[in-house]
Amino acid sequence: MPTRSPEEIRASIEQNRHELGHSLEKLRQEVTALTDWRGQIRQHQREVLIGAAVTGFVIGGGIAALGALAFGGRRRRERQRQRGR
Repeated sequence: MPTRSPEEIRASIEQNRHELGHSLEKLRQEVTALTDWRGQIRQHQREVLIGAAVTGFVIGGGIAALGALAFGGRRRRERQRQRGR
């Protein structure tokens, strides 16, 4: 097994430090880009608008359905009473 000289070991350590520093900086840039929610919204504006429209439609439909359940029975009973008169 070949042995390395102290100079070769130091050079290898320095090269590894340099590569690690470069990789860390690249990772920081990627994390910054991914966590920039304003940039993500700008980049995916169409999808966000479609999602907001669908969400509004679902919530609106749910509220309308709850209103029909809560108040629809009363109206039916009132109509039946009026017909029975």
